[in-house]
Amino acid sequence: MRALVVDDSKPSRGIIARVLRDLRFECIEAANGAEALEALASGGRPDLVTVNWHMPVMDGIELIKRLRGSRAHRDLRLLMISTESDRGRIEQALAAGADDYVSKPFTAEALVRKLVGLGICTAAEVTRPGTGPIRVLLVDDSATIRSLLSTTLGADADLRVVGAAVHGRMGVDMVAADPPDIVLLDVEMPVMDGLTALREIRKIQPKLPVLMFSSLTERGAKATLDALLAGANDYAAKPAGLEAGEVATTIRTEVIAKIKALVPRGGVRDAPRPVMAGSAPTAAARGVPPRRGPIRGVVIAVSTGGPTALAEVLPGFVGDLRVPVLIVQHMPPFFTAQLAERLGKITGATVREAEDGSPLRPGEILLAPGGRHLAVVGDANAPRVRLTDEPPEHSCRPAADVLFRTAAKVWGAGTLGVVLTGMGRDGMVGSRAIVEAGGEVIAQDEFTSVVWGMPGEVVRAGLADAVLPLGQIGVDVAMRLKRRGG
Repeated sequence: MRALVVDDSKPSRGIIARVLRDLRFECIEAANGAEALEALASGGRPDLVTVNWHMPVMDGIELIKRLRGSRAHRDLRLLMISTESDRGRIEQALAAGADDYVSKPFTAEALVRKLVGLGICTAAEVTRPGTGPIRVLLVDDSATIRSLLSTTLGADADLRVVGAAVHGRMGVDMVAADPPDIVLLDVEMPVMDGLTALREIRKIQPKLPVLMFSSLTERGAKATLDALLAGANDYAAKPAGLEAGEVATTIRTEVIAKIKALVPRGGVRDAPRPVMAGSAPTAAARGVPPRRGPIRGVVIAVSTGGPTALAEVLPGFVGDLRVPVLIVQHMPPFFTAQLAERLGKITGATVREAEDGSPLRPGEILLAPGGRHLAVVGDANAPRVRLTDEPPEHSCRPAADVLFRTAAKVWGAGTLGVVLTGMGRDGMVGSRAIVEAGGEVIAQDEFTSVVWGMPGEVVRAGLADAVLPLGQIGVDVAMRLKRRGG
């Protein structure tokens, strides 16, 4: 099934498309009515068009009237999704030709009910979407790796290997012919390498989960980071020696967990009601000291989907940055140095790996080196970096909890925490320390997260001052820094 999602808000389009893709819709997006008409003229006929009311160039009411007046499109299923909730306005949309109406904010369940009511899909199709084994396509030029992957993945009842390609071109063709649930993609291959294959896959399947499986070398790290910034969802590192037992262990302990995190199974989940800045319970209401004074530093926790999330968030607030920013991205050595370099080019700011003992300077962005914990020590007027080799926390080193709780100890209420997409629960205990010290924590919302593990734990614990789509977080940080003199 195909759907055209028309909304001038990119986060809103993402939320709607996420629900529809869970129901196996192929989604096309348009930012206004004029773009929607162009998409309909150049593309195939969709089974559904969702329409926002208020949009520039051409609003939703005008778009609906034009579609209903067109011989080619007059019988399209049109569902208006808008913040307008007054009964009279809803009746106006229906009178213009909308088949039904959904008010924002909405749950996935509410949207699904409307689709069933419109006859676009059946209740049986939506009560258990994405059931059955996860269908995995392997793309790797090594026969040994393909064999180990097939055997190890195939031993898990929740997974099924549906194909194996020996180079990128073959992998792209197999995705086009029969899209799997996820692609496990090597980086360095003949005929077409992994990065080129990823870009081709994204042209035909923009949201298909892709997990890079690359060698843990400086060269492999560079290529894998390119892939992550180009839209790969996550990566797993091949053991250096390629010894069969070691590779199989990595597949069982790391690759399978990441596949299952990227392709969750089960029923349609309700979309949580967005919590905008200022609408969450305040720190004072939670029994902690009120927030006072300027922001002293920003600490960020991120894992799965991190490179692209950071590349979107940081430019939103680093232009006139007057406080240090410290980041824990779950990555091994080689990767973090490459990531710091790329983020520096993207933001135009000073971004580097943190060095033990160095002072924390205003405007500097520091990334925890792979394999080492990053902590803030000293006092609020002369904070310094401390790198340690203490045991992992939540199986992570670096761990965001270490950074967050030490930042809260040094900066107190001047600490601003940001928890972005990622597996697991790292950052939740540290967020509690920030809130108890009087600081604030922003969490990424579920629909824009690659995996809503880390931010979800913070939200469920009631620690988030705001729960925002990825595209709004950078601006929100900038506003807080301006408002509080950071």
